Amino acid sequence: MDSDTGGNFSSDLSRQAAAQIARRKVLAAYANAAQKQAQQASATQAGQHLKDTPVQPKINSESWRKYHTAWQDYYQKYYSNYYSNAAREYIAKEKLKEAREKAEEEEINAHKNSPDSELRIKIRKKATDNAKKSRKMRKFIPIFAGVAVALTILFLQYNRLIFAPIMAYVSPGNAPASQIEALDPTITQTISADPRLIIPKLNIDVPIRFGVSLSGVMGAMNNGVVHYRINGASAYPGEIGNFIITGHSAGDIYSSNPYKYIFSGLERLEDGDLIYVNYNSVRYTYQVVKKQVVEPSNVAALVVTTDKPLITLVTCTPLGTSRYRLLVTGEQISPSYSENTPDTPSEPIIDQGNEMELPANEPSFFEGIWDWLTGQ
Repeated sequence: MDSDTGGNFSSDLSRQAAAQIARRKVLAAYANAAQKQAQQASATQAGQHLKDTPVQPKINSESWRKYHTAWQDYYQKYYSNYYSNAAREYIAKEKLKEAREKAEEEEINAHKNSPDSELRIKIRKKATDNAKKSRKMRKFIPIFAGVAVALTILFLQYNRLIFAPIMAYVSPGNAPASQIEALDPTITQTISADPRLIIPKLNIDVPIRFGVSLSGVMGAMNNGVVHYRINGASAYPGEIGNFIITGHSAGDIYSSNPYKYIFSGLERLEDGDLIYVNYNSVRYTYQVVKKQVVEPSNVAALVVTTDKPLITLVTCTPLGTSRYRLLVTGEQISPSYSENTPDTPSEPIIDQGNEMELPANEPSFFEGIWDWLTGQ
């Protein structure tokens, strides 16, 4: 072994020569064994009359010993060289580390008596400590990156579960609460022709979109709430039948839709609460009489037999999801109506088709990606 490096004296040429000698011995052993097998096979076939009898090759102990010895020599030299190289590299690193520490110590001793020696020592020590910490922290960078990516994905997909319950108790409308609460349900007055839905308890004052086809309901809910019409439930304000309004209860926080939380507080309505609808310069007042939760496919729940003008507000529930639909139904208490009030649609239903589900919230992040990929 070399006393300086810890390795042996074999060079690359000697290792290659040893490997070649080992290979030649192995090949010679194989050739000798194959030749003896062929001779034994021919002798066996000559002494027997059965041509189809399989020949079992036999290797004598001397050939096997030479073969095994050749491979042992080869692997012994290979691993001896491998570990000697590893030892040399380790000793070289230790010598380099020792030389660096010695140089630093000499530099410190050289400036020991200078005025700024203590400051230099502190700076150097701090730089060394920071470098060590930096090397340790590099191991955690992939973990931190993975956690950050996971949290980002979870936020993009499920942020509405956090913000929708908060928005349920924050005014989703734009009008001050005092103006909405000042409405007198017993007074019928001429008002603006702009159709609007007003719910004082939830501080909602939002425009209503009429004349929207079923295929356009989702898009129209970006501009307010929508009059939803199906066969058997297509009444307008003041008409006997079910007047249906649908709106979102939740959406992603980064969505540009200003009405994504407009019905987030709808679960807070109770029997007796008042709902107002401005339509054709008349204010219609409804009183809540029922709440129910249905499956999204239960469109038939909106078709009711009644002799009164009703209103039904439809949105998704639980908050932040589109798993079920919440239906809040109210009866008209003002203005007065009679049995002669029209109960037939004042205009045909647009694009009735075969509606299979009630309107839902805006698609989540991954639902939006899937819809884009599938062209829906």
